Amino acid sequence: QVQLVESGGGLVQPGGSLRLSCVVSGRSISDAILRWYRQAPGKQRELIAPRIVNGITTYTESEEGRFFMSRDNTKNAIYLQMNSLKPEDTAVYYCYMPRYDKWGQGTQVTVSA
Repeated sequence: QVQLVESGGGLVQPGGSLRLSCVVSGRSISDAILRWYRQAPGKQRELIAPRIVNGITTYTESEEGRFFMSRDNTKNAIYLQMNSLKPEDTAVYYCYMPRYDKWGQGTQVTVSA
């Protein structure tokens, strides 16, 4: 069975940066679809990028230029680099592997002065 573990969240001031990691165990992520989601209190979980396949990432317009996604197949991990963070980015961030319908536990990102 596959397991997804996120890390790298924390409390940062507006304008700061964080790099989130999602390490997958049990299965190779090579050529697999992996996605980042986030969920703020009182809101539904939202997709950050539609897909990550072979290192190719698609962003929403509001996130473009601030959020950057990548993967390292050797480490069996995907990453989310977040720059110029805003209070509106505060949420629990999750990684998801559709093939096995597996979610990580999430990592909390709080942007506040």
